[in-house]
Amino acid sequence: MTGEHGPVPSVVPMLSYEDAGAAADWLAAAFGFEEVGRWTDDDGTVSHVNLKAADGMVMLGRPSPAYQSPRRHAESCEVARQWQTSPYIVDGVIVYVDDVDSHYERAVQGGATVLTELEDNDGVGQRQYRVEDLEGHRWMFAQVLGENI
Repeated sequence: MTGEHGPVPSVVPMLSYEDAGAAADWLAAAFGFEEVGRWTDDDGTVSHVNLKAADGMVMLGRPSPAYQSPRRHAESCEVARQWQTSPYIVDGVIVYVDDVDSHYERAVQGGATVLTELEDNDGVGQRQYRVEDLEGHRWMFAQVLGENI
């Protein structure tokens, strides 16, 4: 499939945010995503944003005013708080980048919450790190080492 901005990936994660506009701005600054589309409701609230990363895409949306981000949900729910004790990706997205070390520095400078430091994962042949974004969504960024993936 081809869209306005080139080929459409066959899998596109869709994540909900309390403030999709602020999240898109933050993700672009901290993780280097490129915004390729933004839609607003009649009242000016950002309802949907498409972000591109190399040949991949992620869609951000605001499903309803009652939606709570993972971070805010954990403030009032013990079970959600327990999910946050794991440094791993509970529900999240993995993004492959060309230079994970410099990407890590950018994410840290951008304010990402580091869950795991840079590490080589020889089992799958990649160098990686894990972070949370401004609303508590979890991301893994990785660089392929060799041809093992």
